[in-house]
Amino acid sequence: MPSSTSSNDGHTMPSKLRNLVQAQKPDIKINFSTKKKTYTTLDRIEGSVTVVPQVDTNFDSIDIEFIGTSRTYVERLTTAAAASGRSEAFHQFLKLQQPGLHQLYPEDLVLRAGKIYDFPFVFVVPQQLLPRVCQHPVQSDATREAHFRLPPTFGDKGLTSQKGSDDMAPDMASIRYGVFSKITELKMKGDDALRCTVASKARRLRVIPAVEEQPPLDVHTEDGEYFMRKEKSIRKGLLKGRLGTLTMESAQPQAFKMKSYNNPESRMTTMATVMLRFDPLDDALPPPKLGNLASKLKVTTYFSSVARDCFPSKQLSMYDLSQGLHTEQFSLSSRCVNNVEWTKQEPSPALTLERRGSALSSSSLETGDIPEASEGYKGGLYYTTRILVPITLPTNKAFPPTFHSCLISRVYALKLDLGISSPGLGSTMEVKVPVQISSQDLVSDDFARRESISGVEEAEVDVEDVSNFFSNNGFEPRTIRVPSVDLVGRSRIGSQAPTADAPPGYTPMNEGRVAPSVSYQRLQSVPVY
Repeated sequence: MPSSTSSNDGHTMPSKLRNLVQAQKPDIKINFSTKKKTYTTLDRIEGSVTVVPQVDTNFDSIDIEFIGTSRTYVERLTTAAAASGRSEAFHQFLKLQQPGLHQLYPEDLVLRAGKIYDFPFVFVVPQQLLPRVCQHPVQSDATREAHFRLPPTFGDKGLTSQKGSDDMAPDMASIRYGVFSKITELKMKGDDALRCTVASKARRLRVIPAVEEQPPLDVHTEDGEYFMRKEKSIRKGLLKGRLGTLTMESAQPQAFKMKSYNNPESRMTTMATVMLRFDPLDDALPPPKLGNLASKLKVTTYFSSVARDCFPSKQLSMYDLSQGLHTEQFSLSSRCVNNVEWTKQEPSPALTLERRGSALSSSSLETGDIPEASEGYKGGLYYTTRILVPITLPTNKAFPPTFHSCLISRVYALKLDLGISSPGLGSTMEVKVPVQISSQDLVSDDFARRESISGVEEAEVDVEDVSNFFSNNGFEPRTIRVPSVDLVGRSRIGSQAPTADAPPGYTPMNEGRVAPSVSYQRLQSVPVY
């Protein structure tokens, strides 16, 4: 019995000491002036930090910051030992610091026990990031411009407890925003002055920036990412002769426009167009009978442990050990199209045997265009029809706008499957076209329509530094083998990552801790109103 009691005391003593130390810390509470929990471009994030010391507390500075970070990891298991393991990256792309707080400090720099101290803050969600955030090499100005855009909150599990807030982000990628407050004190250790954290608090919030619809993607067939056109030989039946060739084409539809991220019942819609052309072997042969036309949405998240120099692709992710991707796919709708009306077309002398290039045909199809002739077309009559496909996204998922950052990208693709009814033989055709999700309509003077869908208060947590707050349990170390230095690039894997050519914010990780990133407060500070 005595030994058991001693053992229990030994286990409880550290927790008692921990509670005793924490009890002496000042109590910090971050208050927002509005109930909104989702913010967009140019929105003001206003509030105050309330500090109530438990005992008289010396300090040197009080900081209030609005911070945005992204974090990724890529795991590879290969036969080559040097290439196996996990590579990680952390990027602090945004740091706004509230100026003028020193004017509110007590003169003796002592927070008195039981006294309430209020420090107001005002931040404005910026329209874009600073150029110094993305200084790594890129292959095009378009990539650089995309990396300057503010990314949306992504994969933040603490903000996905409500219905319709699952953004389908994998554990390997996350983007987080929050207001972070910290009280620090300078202490001497020998001849060195060290800044020690007395107390800190952080509060996460959701940011969905205004994103304009971008020009249609220039799709090339050799990429293998999308296929805007398909041809299929139609037969009279199994082991019977051919009737002709059916061509299916589509183009990138207009973007889904996010009207209100905060209203789970707000639906995003667009209209896709499918153009069909049937080239019969004989003028007397009719076009084939059609079945159902089904639409599916493919959601792809690309993530990397090094800063990317171009837009991501499936092909690059397969061969680059520093990149990964995660896909999800779900059905949107299905409709019967067996009663569509075909239009008989007379051959045009100028276009009878002329074929456009595959790249041109896959990227420049306009609504109402007649698809080019099939490869085996010899001239004569042909049939065309156009099918309009209304597309509506479900409300049980969250769809962040399309974005590309230095480490993370989210893109969408629309799959259209067409069933063909042949005697004794059924078959399908499929095209896959890119589609965007934009959110430029979120910018409005009507702030009420952007109130949060979440009924859960943002989590407030005690943290020693911002890196702990913005960390994810999924990033706990479980490296099987550290990759060699030549595979690391600008990722942060222990102390192995080189930093001489790293862009701002890409810094090495030391025993699970994140080194402070470059502060941008001199250029991005917001005055107190």
